[in-house]
Amino acid sequence: MSSLTRWEPTARWNPFKELEEMEKRLSTLFGRTPAPTGGDKKEAITVSEWSPLVDISEDEKEYVIKAEVPEMKKEEIKINVHDDVLSISGERKYEKEEKDKKYHRVERAYGSFMRSFTLPEDADGSKVNAEYKDGVLKVHLPKSEKAKPKAIEVKIS
Repeated sequence: MSSLTRWEPTARWNPFKELEEMEKRLSTLFGRTPAPTGGDKKEAITVSEWSPLVDISEDEKEYVIKAEVPEMKKEEIKINVHDDVLSISGERKYEKEEKDKKYHRVERAYGSFMRSFTLPEDADGSKVNAEYKDGVLKVHLPKSEKAKPKAIEVKIS
């Protein structure tokens, strides 16, 4: 007679643990430090690196970069153009903990950031200007005059 052994798993499958591991691998791949985790028992209160999200658009006159930088003062944001690279940098500071407050979750990220963008050939980096309103930074990068299309009327004889 053959005896059947009963198979019992020693650990339960945790899909969230696998997702966490994948997030760590992707963070490392993209050169970012993965946010620390709280283990299996509780959710951790973590603060991870951040980088403002941007939208870049263009029309016939200019390029516009919109960056989300909530809860920052315009004095805390720096914009530089050097060697045909536009850089936006700054630091969003963590709120000081108040003694009467108990935080249950902190998902917003804080810290220093820098975003850099290579200027298109038709952009005039010497005429960059910016505005800041409602947590959105708008950087205006005009196109150079020679790059703008010009209508030339041609007379046909």
